[in-house]
Amino acid sequence: MATLRMGLIGLGMMGRHHARVIRELEGVELVAVADTYADPYGVARDLPLLRSVEELIAAGLDMAVAAVPTGMHEEVGLALAGAGVHTLVEKPIAASAPAGKRLVDAFAAAGLVGAVGHIERFNPALQSLRQRIANGELGEVYQISTSRQGPFPARIADVGVVKDLGTHDIDLTAWLAQSGYESVFAQTTTRSGRIHEDMVSVTGKLQNGVITNHLVNWLSPKKERLTVVTGEKGAFVANTVTADLTFYENGLVATQWDSIGAFRGVSEGNVTRLAIAKPEPLRTEHEAFRDAVLGIRNDVVTLVEGQSTLIVAEAVLESARSGSVIRIAD
Repeated sequence: MATLRMGLIGLGMMGRHHARVIRELEGVELVAVADTYADPYGVARDLPLLRSVEELIAAGLDMAVAAVPTGMHEEVGLALAGAGVHTLVEKPIAASAPAGKRLVDAFAAAGLVGAVGHIERFNPALQSLRQRIANGELGEVYQISTSRQGPFPARIADVGVVKDLGTHDIDLTAWLAQSGYESVFAQTTTRSGRIHEDMVSVTGKLQNGVITNHLVNWLSPKKERLTVVTGEKGAFVANTVTADLTFYENGLVATQWDSIGAFRGVSEGNVTRLAIAKPEPLRTEHEAFRDAVLGIRNDVVTLVEGQSTLIVAEAVLESARSGSVIRIAD
């Protein structure tokens, strides 16, 4: 395998994890790191700390990771595209849909691999779940609901909970169902004293008829990352914190004890916690990015997909502002 020269810009909380994984990745060498402000986690080690994307590019790169704040994604991404560097940009693709479109166009025009770091797609529980849905283990899918709740992260300052966390759920839902969104209706609130929303409740419908529900906030003391897919044969529950996947099978055995039946439903079905391999999602994401650059496979989250997710996120915010159902343009 050829050794690819990789650069990293943005050395904050997520950047340090990217650096760790890159240094362990076969066929890739981390040759340059940059951050305009500082290196609080000592990511650079023996590498010089560069201060700009231009200095990073000058190091001679094949590929790069942009883990800068969302508001800088467009500027940094366009510079890397202009320099012919394949790039993985952290999610969301950009701060706004027009900015995202400019990134999509720039990488397409340059013939470069552009990817978005929607890491949940690489969670082993969700990867197994998607394959099981595709194999028909759930039969027809009726609903996908997600809950992504926890305390406020000090690392986020330039976007609200919809674009920072909610984009995870929008992306993984469309990916699991293999269908885009048709419409959304949302309500938000701001309780932490910041200018951006910190809680959202979204209901939606996909183009294939699956209904969706998303609860996302930065206000809960309890961290929760759950995806529930309900269908013809039962329900899968994926916990992406622990990468556990459980199948609740529709029952065929009637409950005969009336008082228990009132709590458990009309029948008893098997509950199976599935045994799955659990590689680190970030490593899997980087392997996919490396292999896409090498032309071996192409299962990254593309910039086009990242742009579609951002468009839905902006529709969620518009719905909350207007109090209306927002239909998503094709």
